[in-house]
Amino acid sequence: MAMRTTNDDEDDILEIHLSEKPIVREVSQDRNTHISYAEDGSAVEIVVLDARASGDLPVEISHGHAA
Repeated sequence: MAMRTTNDDEDDILEIHLSEKPIVREVSQDRNTHISYAEDGSAVEIVVLDARASGDLPVEISHGHAA
């Protein structure tokens, strides 16, 4: 699966889906940012509350290649 994002304009929530692995743990980074992890420790999803209000939207995506 490729990374995908969803945005709920009404509730001002940005979700960044990184993997389809089952979520086993969720950690709050701060009041607005929450990261979900898989059993192997990899990040599965990032949720940003009040995304537009906090300046996290619009998201700018840069594409590059590893050296």
